[in-house]
Amino acid sequence: MNLIKVLFLSFCVAFVVTACKVSYSFTGGTLSPEVKTFSVQFFPNRAPLVNPNLSNQFTEALKEKFRGQTTLDEIVDGEGHLNFEGEITGYRTQALDVTADDISATNRLTVTVKVRFTNEIEPDNDFDKSFSAFRDFDSTKQLSEVEEGLVAEILEDIIDDIYNEAVVNW
Repeated sequence: MNLIKVLFLSFCVAFVVTACKVSYSFTGGTLSPEVKTFSVQFFPNRAPLVNPNLSNQFTEALKEKFRGQTTLDEIVDGEGHLNFEGEITGYRTQALDVTADDISATNRLTVTVKVRFTNEIEPDNDFDKSFSAFRDFDSTKQLSEVEEGLVAEILEDIIDDIYNEAVVNW
């Protein structure tokens, strides 16, 4: 009787293991199999305060994210199945934590990027929205001293948000 139970249980386990298919992705992407290409248009800097390198940094970092995280082919001249375009609309610093002496203890750098995303295969996933991120820095330092590192961190956050919105559908 025990042999029959063991065989039955083994059969059930084998059936469940072969019947279930687990699909996962290290990047969490949920792209349609028909999506084969992407394109990133140049993002001009239209912010009132302009960092002269920001447009190139952002555009190239967004391309690199899709090159590294997907198997999509990049379309350089034209529009891919996934297309990103827009502009940098904000680049500003502001004082935070003002002390009793009207001196700021902390400053904040904020970058805002407006993105128009079109998905040729699944147009319901299109969006037109702004993404923003910031980093705080000690007011005893000049922005020029910390700007390069702060911008890199901010752009990474914004690009992760864009990627998640376009591919992961979060």
